[in-house]
Amino acid sequence: MKKVLVTGADGFIGSHLVESLVKTGVSVRALCQYNSSSSWGWLDGSQYAGNFEAVLGDVRDPAQMRSIAKGVDTIFHLAALIAIPYSYQAPSSYVDTNIHGTLNVLQGALDAGVECFVQTSTSEVYGTALSVPINESHPLQAQSPYSATKIASDALAFSFHSSFSLPVVIARPFNTFGPRQSARAVIPTVITQLLNGQRSIKLGSLSPTRDFNYVQDTCDAFIALAKAPEAIGKTVNIGSGREISILDTVHLIARLIDTPVNIQCDEQRLRPANSEVERLLCDNSLIRSLTGFMPSYSLEEGLRTTIEWMRDPINLSRYKATLYNV
Repeated sequence: MKKVLVTGADGFIGSHLVESLVKTGVSVRALCQYNSSSSWGWLDGSQYAGNFEAVLGDVRDPAQMRSIAKGVDTIFHLAALIAIPYSYQAPSSYVDTNIHGTLNVLQGALDAGVECFVQTSTSEVYGTALSVPINESHPLQAQSPYSATKIASDALAFSFHSSFSLPVVIARPFNTFGPRQSARAVIPTVITQLLNGQRSIKLGSLSPTRDFNYVQDTCDAFIALAKAPEAIGKTVNIGSGREISILDTVHLIARLIDTPVNIQCDEQRLRPANSEVERLLCDNSLIRSLTGFMPSYSLEEGLRTTIEWMRDPINLSRYKATLYNV
């Protein structure tokens, strides 16, 4: 990798990936969602500002994606709408961004002749586990409009590999967490409520299990896959191989913050019964065999780092802990 494009660079994982790539000495073009205030999202104020090229744009525009992809040899495509509850309310938006947007970036990559296109998938495409641990051959189950659009965008990416020999890797991370994650996810929801002094916190279902992964591990896995020629044409899980229930996660966070906690069920936070993904546990044997990658952070280590980041009053002030973040 010499010149890299990261779409969704202003977001949670994207901003961490940009900084990780810069630290390796790679030249990075960071595509951030267009806005009239010229904000780079989570890259605003980054200690690496000036060491990457920030570009404002929108993956829904095909001409712009062809222009932005020029001159790069690797593309990490992370731009997407990801909030599952909002996908119930605005599914067409997810089709426009996640499917049409991916198509536009793929066409830009093909025109640019990139050497590697890393498509960001999600463990949500597996739905509730039919067998565990979940390997890459597990059936895909669209249990939400969000997961349906990610299944479609992954299929589009693979079709460009099959039809046009575009060097595609589909990276399928399980549940990533860490500093900068939005409060639509359960870990920052719990942490921000507790740090704001709430002892009775509002959550949805507590029984589902998740395979949580610290964001730096996810970024390291992305980079490892982009450097592995053997990964081209493959879908590869990124996960720890550990699972924990939402209930146990809440109690672990409360212990690390050293505070009592009472959990209240908030009906609006519950997914429709057939849409809830009850169990996710990653089989990470393929990425280990292809790249040697293994997670470096334990769940507790990642949570401690995330909690300390959120303790900063400036960071905590970005979150509206009393509201349900769809």
